[in-house]
Amino acid sequence: MSYYIYRISLIDNSENIVDFTLIFNRFKKKLYNYVLKMTQDIMLTEDIVQDIFLKLYQNLNRIQSKEKINFWLFTTARNEIYGYYRKKRIRTDQFNVDDINETEIFSENNIEDDIEKKEIQDLMLNELDKLPVEQKEVFILKAYSGMKYSEIGIVMGIDEKLVKSRLNKVRTKLINRISKLIV
Repeated sequence: MSYYIYRISLIDNSENIVDFTLIFNRFKKKLYNYVLKMTQDIMLTEDIVQDIFLKLYQNLNRIQSKEKINFWLFTTARNEIYGYYRKKRIRTDQFNVDDINETEIFSENNIEDDIEKKEIQDLMLNELDKLPVEQKEVFILKAYSGMKYSEIGIVMGIDEKLVKSRLNKVRTKLINRISKLIV
């Protein structure tokens, strides 16, 4: 991605490149992780994230509040993901959330505990994948992006109370479904 910044700097050497570079370095990992969790496709994720940062650079002067750049980025990411699936005529409720956070599965201390955690994580991800995309997205934004309820509401274009309600429903469903499977 740093090559991408270099290419933009060849086009325009204005002060925008400094702002853009700061924003890029601050949000690239969170944005990449969010898109990857929603698409589960590394190549598609890289394309979408690149398009998002290109749009950011093109619209940097039009974005009124630099403090709200987080919302702009995640809202644009959400729109890009949905746009991709609309173009491909793939239903967005078929997002695959397998393999989320599979790093650090095994530790040296207690392999049995790690295997049990991995099994529970797999159960959770399998159950999460069965949920409607709106509920799944709220959960991913909260659990993996660490956003506040109000921030999720802005990104998804819904009221903060609806975010809390959806998140509560997701948690309740996951707990109920997983507890039935574990017993």
